[in-house]
Amino acid sequence: MAETKYIFVTGGVSSSLGKGIIAASLAKLLQARGFKTTIQKLDPYINVDPGTLNPYEHGECYVTDDGAETDLDLGHYERFLNVKTSQANNVTTGRIYQSVIEKERRGEFLGKTVQVVPHITNEIKERIQILGNNGDYDIVITEIGGTVGDIESLPYIEAVRQLKWELGDDNALVIHLTLVPFLSAAGELKTKPTQHSVKTLMESGIKADILVCRTEHELSDDIRRKLAIFCNVRQEAVIQSIDADTIYDVPNMMLKEGLDTVTLKKLNLPDDSTPNLEHWNKFLARHKNPKAEVRIGLIGKYVELQDSYKSILESFIHAGAENEVMVKVESIHSEFINENTIQHKISHLDGILVAPGFGERGIEGKIDAVRFARENKLPFLGICLGMQMAVIEFARNVLQLNKANSTEMDAHTKHPVIDIMEEQKDITHMGGTMRLGAWDCDLVEGSIIKDVYGKDEIKERHRHRYEYNNKYREQFEKAGMAATGINPETGLVEVIELKEHPWFVGVQYHPEYKSTVASPHPLFVAFVKAAHEHSKTKSAKLAQKS
Repeated sequence: MAETKYIFVTGGVSSSLGKGIIAASLAKLLQARGFKTTIQKLDPYINVDPGTLNPYEHGECYVTDDGAETDLDLGHYERFLNVKTSQANNVTTGRIYQSVIEKERRGEFLGKTVQVVPHITNEIKERIQILGNNGDYDIVITEIGGTVGDIESLPYIEAVRQLKWELGDDNALVIHLTLVPFLSAAGELKTKPTQHSVKTLMESGIKADILVCRTEHELSDDIRRKLAIFCNVRQEAVIQSIDADTIYDVPNMMLKEGLDTVTLKKLNLPDDSTPNLEHWNKFLARHKNPKAEVRIGLIGKYVELQDSYKSILESFIHAGAENEVMVKVESIHSEFINENTIQHKISHLDGILVAPGFGERGIEGKIDAVRFARENKLPFLGICLGMQMAVIEFARNVLQLNKANSTEMDAHTKHPVIDIMEEQKDITHMGGTMRLGAWDCDLVEGSIIKDVYGKDEIKERHRHRYEYNNKYREQFEKAGMAATGINPETGLVEVIELKEHPWFVGVQYHPEYKSTVASPHPLFVAFVKAAHEHSKTKSAKLAQKS
């Protein structure tokens, strides 16, 4: 293809309608037709990135190979497309203004008055086209966060208006995602919110080319015709997005609605192939037709908001399908785990995952959960802080290092088995200053982790500031906690295992960031398999007793 085509996805009426899933589903269909496709997210908040945001504010912070702390929607993009994203795939207002102000300070605007138009909008347009200009992609889909009419989104909408005009009709289109609510008192679907949303978009100079309508009920032909007439789109471009059992159904639903066909027609691209979704549909069949069930406890402190652990939950879906089991995840708040409640909360589970996080709230509950898993031979996976809690628990209860801790929780602990990296000690800024992105790890022969990956070297994504303290390594090794993954450059411990346990693994990195439909992460696959084996053993023992 001579020119990169651009698709912009905007939203109206309400937030949380699923722009990211629609963008990822369309990208999947276009990719399945042979088009090289990527997706980027424009976020209107003024934070430079989500790295300093509380998970309750914005869900999980997703980390890319190049160390970018990004919006969780990039996780959807990677899980659907199995294509890595980067810093270029996520742009925030904070980053836009930071860049423009730095240019002004360097004198790049030659004394001009710096304004939203043209300076901010030019910066936005430049960022939108970075992925398209590198020659790697035929189609770039850009999701614009927030809803049309938000004051924060106005510069992005204006940049899209300009860019659509500059690129020409055949090279860019706008998909507008809206809500068609069902009023139970009237017993009917209402189109007026969508009409108003499209009108607001047109007031900004943008005409929607395709409408995707979120709905709980089927859209009749009459409603589609009404929306087409009043929103100035073709009837074939009124796409229904009805509630789905799983987000992984959405590509097939969009295929049935013809979203990819309409898109190709409007971009003047060949529509001479059928999307190849064979592998995708095999995954769906395994996911929807499990042969068994396992219960895994997710021990965390942000469990009230499911998006806080989005990548972990999706990784369990991928691993469950690979093992042909349904993974029932029980979210357990670590603040409510103690010696009086732990038996009730954990004893019925087939495995526990102690989740990542920051700060001391809920730490003791996580440590109690680790101890239960260690003493009762329950399959255990600790991720980042979860791995550190396993180290602290072992130090306290096996090595008898009284009040061993991380210096994150207790700066004056007598036994800092988890400590801050030396190069981090003088850092005062919070954003983007951790060990971030993909780091190498050498695996030890004969370990669980080596068996899981089936190779000597791996590269996994990190997001943390505190590390396993190598000063205590010899004590841990002698007592049965082995360091089985080591960073070759720094000597930092990346993986720990218990020798006298059927399946107990803690990792300093975040494996959940790399799990996709096409490539379920081997660590999650192995953990779910271990939980399934535990479940079968437990059932066999109960059968013997009865």
